[in-house]
Amino acid sequence: MHIQSINIGTAQRLRVGERSILTGIGKAPVPHTTVAVGPLGLQGDEQVDLSIHGGLQKAVYAYPAAHYAYWRAQRREQGVSLFDEMLPPGFVGENLTVDGPLEHEVFVGDEWHFPDCVLRVTAPREPCYKFNAVMGYAQAGRAMALTGRCGYYLAVQEPGTLSQGQTATLVPGRRSLSIAQALAGKWAKHAR
Repeated sequence: MHIQSINIGTAQRLRVGERSILTGIGKAPVPHTTVAVGPLGLQGDEQVDLSIHGGLQKAVYAYPAAHYAYWRAQRREQGVSLFDEMLPPGFVGENLTVDGPLEHEVFVGDEWHFPDCVLRVTAPREPCYKFNAVMGYAQAGRAMALTGRCGYYLAVQEPGTLSQGQTATLVPGRRSLSIAQALAGKWAKHAR
């Protein structure tokens, strides 16, 4: 896993239909390249609904940069992207935009050892209505779930710092449940 971008955000209001909700999904690259990482995530990053995102088991959200081309194409097809614009790092709501393993290559329990901290894979992201609002079309969450382009949550096993450009060493866990399998299991009931 190679960190392309470290992204944080503060709680902001997001218009979803007739409602205005508070959310931490809006992330942007940090202006500096090194960020402190504690048990609850990156310094300066806010998470609003800790029953869904954040907390000890979902402290950091990593997303493969390879998926951005898919979302760019989807937005163009849905007519929500005027000029086929590039999507900035953090657009999906991730803390770490990574060059690295895709969901079928990442397993719950795997550890990523960075030079100054250790992160442990815990779960796939499950898309919600806020993701639909950010993407600009109602079926974005369903597309994320059905294609498996969900990214993965990480717990902070050993606090420290992360820096843009760092590469982690994989220390495999039991390797019994991949992120892709975990997401497919959670969404099987919706496919009926």
